[in-house]
Amino acid sequence: MDIIKKYFPDLTPQQEQQLEKLKPLYLDWNSKINVISRNDIENLYERHVLHSLSILKFFRFDPKTTFLDVGTGGGFPGIPLAIMLPECHFTLIDSIGKKIKVVNEVATAIGLSNLNAKHENVKNITKKYNYVVSRAVTTLPEFYQLAGKNILPSLSGKTPNGIIYLKGGDLSSETQAFSDRCEIFDISMIFKEAFFETKKIVFVME
Repeated sequence: MDIIKKYFPDLTPQQEQQLEKLKPLYLDWNSKINVISRNDIENLYERHVLHSLSILKFFRFDPKTTFLDVGTGGGFPGIPLAIMLPECHFTLIDSIGKKIKVVNEVATAIGLSNLNAKHENVKNITKKYNYVVSRAVTTLPEFYQLAGKNILPSLSGKTPNGIIYLKGGDLSSETQAFSDRCEIFDISMIFKEAFFETKKIVFVME
């Protein structure tokens, strides 16, 4: 939890309390349903929570902004973002039902009222959102084919809507098709831990 406070020193008491509850909850649920690898569960705050929150170092969101988190797994990046953006609304989906069960249980336990989680495949989602977020569930072109339909058209004069994709490594081939409307941010510019050396945020504007 100290690593979160290092980069986000202005947490409200409620945010701090909600974030602190995450590790014991995930440890408990992971012992029943394996949603996070055993190596990563010990580094939950760095590799899952902080990684999710890296988005907030590069973007500012208006109240009432809507997010669709595709392939959320155990609830990342959706749950940490929902804690930090209580005036925004998050829909988290995953095609594996037991993972969504964990997401719902964790969200209820920490009192998140701005989040709902569904056992659903993105192919079946028709609703549109300001942003689609995800942590590298497939290649970017494949992901855009699946989830591009779920992005609301951008309004002139406003920050563009789009896909915010957390991914690592060399992304040049994956982003080539989006070169005229794509930005890549190096997370290592902000977070200095070794884990983030190759981690990036890809933003495809709609």
